[in-house]
Amino acid sequence: MFIRCAFFRGRVKPGMEEAFDRHVHEKLVPLWTRFPGALEVRVLRQLESDVSDPELAMVLSIRYASREDIARALESPVRYESREVSKKLFEMFDGTVFHTVFSAEEFALANAS
Repeated sequence: MFIRCAFFRGRVKPGMEEAFDRHVHEKLVPLWTRFPGALEVRVLRQLESDVSDPELAMVLSIRYASREDIARALESPVRYESREVSKKLFEMFDGTVFHTVFSAEEFALANAS
């Protein structure tokens, strides 16, 4: 199993919290479920995540069966749609967003401590 995560490090701009959550759940998550090979899309808040970063506002993750599935997904038109949909999120977010890929083994080791 492989997981591609988007880490939102920072905070949602004041007064934008509801709009931000609505955009994530109504626009981004349904779009991400359309990535070829996507098995599961999850939204985690810091309190629900094992990633120890006090400035981490949210983690969005997509589970895939293989790295090849991730490569195919990133070459699909959904990636370009995702970039456009994400622009609205970035307007409401004060911080940085970065992506990474874990294998199941790497993820287990990263969260073991």
